Amino acid sequence: MSWGSELWDQFDNLEKHTQWGIEYLEKYTKFVKERSEIETNYAKQIRNLSKKYQPKKNSREEEESKYTFCRAFLTTLNELNDYAGQHEVIAENLTSQIITELSRYLQDLKSERKSHFHDGRKAQQHIESSWKQLESCKRKFERDCKEADRAQQYFEKMDADINVTKADVEKRSSHKARQQAQMRHQMAADSKGDYSSYLQKFNQEQNEHYFTVIPNIFQKLQDMEEKRIERLGVCMKTFADVDRQVLPIVGKCLDGMTKAAESIEPKTDSQQVVESYKSGFEPPGDVEFEDYGQAMKRTASETSLSNTREGKEKPTTKTKGKLWPFIKNKNKSPKQHKEPLSHRLNDFMTSKPKMHCLRSLRRGGSGPEDFSHLPPEQRRKKLQGKLDELNKDIQKEMDQRDALTKMKDVYVKNPQMGDPNSVDPRLSEIGQNIEKLQFEVQKFEGWLAEVEERMPSKSDTHRRSGLYETQNSTTVGNNCAQDRESPDGSYTEEQNSETQVKANIAPAPAQAPAHPTSTTPEFDDEFDDEEVLPTIGTCKALYPFEGHNEGTIAVAEGELLYVIEEDKGDGWTRVRRNEDEEGYVPTSYVEVFLETNAKDS
Repeated sequence: MSWGSELWDQFDNLEKHTQWGIEYLEKYTKFVKERSEIETNYAKQIRNLSKKYQPKKNSREEEESKYTFCRAFLTTLNELNDYAGQHEVIAENLTSQIITELSRYLQDLKSERKSHFHDGRKAQQHIESSWKQLESCKRKFERDCKEADRAQQYFEKMDADINVTKADVEKRSSHKARQQAQMRHQMAADSKGDYSSYLQKFNQEQNEHYFTVIPNIFQKLQDMEEKRIERLGVCMKTFADVDRQVLPIVGKCLDGMTKAAESIEPKTDSQQVVESYKSGFEPPGDVEFEDYGQAMKRTASETSLSNTREGKEKPTTKTKGKLWPFIKNKNKSPKQHKEPLSHRLNDFMTSKPKMHCLRSLRRGGSGPEDFSHLPPEQRRKKLQGKLDELNKDIQKEMDQRDALTKMKDVYVKNPQMGDPNSVDPRLSEIGQNIEKLQFEVQKFEGWLAEVEERMPSKSDTHRRSGLYETQNSTTVGNNCAQDRESPDGSYTEEQNSETQVKANIAPAPAQAPAHPTSTTPEFDDEFDDEEVLPTIGTCKALYPFEGHNEGTIAVAEGELLYVIEEDKGDGWTRVRRNEDEEGYVPTSYVEVFLETNAKDS
């Protein structure tokens, strides 16, 4: 149905309806705009949430990355971040495909509607003006007819009145009245012709107005309205398609989250706990019975080679057990190789300050360079990781050196390209860097070799069983391992003991090892009250040793000293210079010559 034929008289209502249609389109545009803002804000909040729970850049991040559930959660956060990106895509597409297009279309729609209704009003004004002219002609024709009638009546009256006086006849003759009546009749006839002609013209214009002009204008308005409705439907379809377009990627994000969740392996994570916290120590052995019923004193035979087998049963690992050679208990049984239980408990008490330091390191403090504050297994992993980093740095420096060398060769062959000497400072700097890094590698390799040698293994246990008494060796080793731990299970070995083993493995005159110090005042009292031990041999210092720590003695290279207690397997030999000066020196720093009777015993 056409608006032109059915709604020819509803100009004002059509004007109101089309205005409402434009307002409705503006309303829908505002709705899409608010939806786009919601998507943008939602994407922003999702991104902030993902960023908030991303692992921080610290040492804990490296630990978390070892566990499958942590990696799965990180993957979920990354997928969630991509998921937020798809909502940003929705907002962008809504803005570009709907909001921008509708805003431009609304401007064109308003202009088109304004033009159509301007033409309609102009046609209305024209037909109204024609109607007014027709009415004017009609009124003139009516007026002229009335004047003609009056003139005719007056003439007839004058002509028929016999009582008219002579003066009146002269004044108003019948001839003059007749002329007046004829003139009025002519004017009425002319007005009639004009009225008839304009009436015919008006009817034509009116017919054209209501059957041609107005229908055309209304048809244009109808087409405009239908296009508006059609455009609104297309936008609603696009509104749904924008969401549908991102569904495949959103589905991939959700699939990634699901796959990450399915990749969690509880067994693997529980095994990783072992890898992360394994100390490398053996469990402590049984506590031996300490017989205090027999008060026996140390004799020269106790320090002879007769106890060498028992003394060497101790593992090479340096622990707090090294402290006990400095404490001599008069009531100790002759064949006892570890401190009394009361001393061990006392050592637990004195290790609390070390636990405090270790906990401060765990809270983010800087540990020793050789990671000696860690248990052997963890220390080995840290040292290996450090070596890998150093080797990568060396390779990087070597690559730079090779590149600069090639550049220098090019400059030598083509001086116009550059000065070959300009590369020398950088090459020298790189060479120094490589030397420093290689020195660091040697240092860490030494520490790594030290740890690997000291770590208990099946092959080491089998090798030792052929040389020493297995039972005693295991017992002493277990006790040493137990002494490493504080009451809460923390590893509390000192860095000095780590450095000492390195010196025993590869002694050098310029690098004397450090030594453990006594941690309890009562130990020094026992050391002072000890009886003077007899001489069992002599020794010659191969390297200088400063002996800064308590219980040690400084010696010069080539100095001759008396041996009063041989190495018990812990890497220390007790020597005497005179009656007032005695102490411990590293066994690897001296050459020992035992007396014949001591060897025989």
